[in-house]
Amino acid sequence: MERVILHIIARSAWDSRLNAGEIRSPSLAAEGFIHFSTRAQVLRSANKHYHGQADLVVLRVQVDKLTAPLRWEAAGRSGPPDNPSDPLYPHLYGPLNLDAVIDVIDLPCEPDGSFTMPPALAATLED
Repeated sequence: MERVILHIIARSAWDSRLNAGEIRSPSLAAEGFIHFSTRAQVLRSANKHYHGQADLVVLRVQVDKLTAPLRWEAAGRSGPPDNPSDPLYPHLYGPLNLDAVIDVIDLPCEPDGSFTMPPALAATLED
């Protein structure tokens, strides 16, 4: 599996959590986990769930530094996919400890509301 996973978050939410030491996204309370993506999934996730939203960042997170359990599951829900060929997404079952965040990269929105790979993120894809 991946050594680095990605989490999309509003810049303001990231900035407000810096002194808290952890991130508890709304999905943690509502669904029991925080949504993450792999590098191959991040643009699909951004375009599907954040279309047209400005001021987003991508957190690069080192998997071996996570303190909460990480599970690879079907998109948007816990458990295995309905179809075995469907991709698995990383879900974190607890808060994201900030010492696992290794980089914060701006994810600018294009004029049409879509997202493309930011050069700063593309440069990190060798990890």
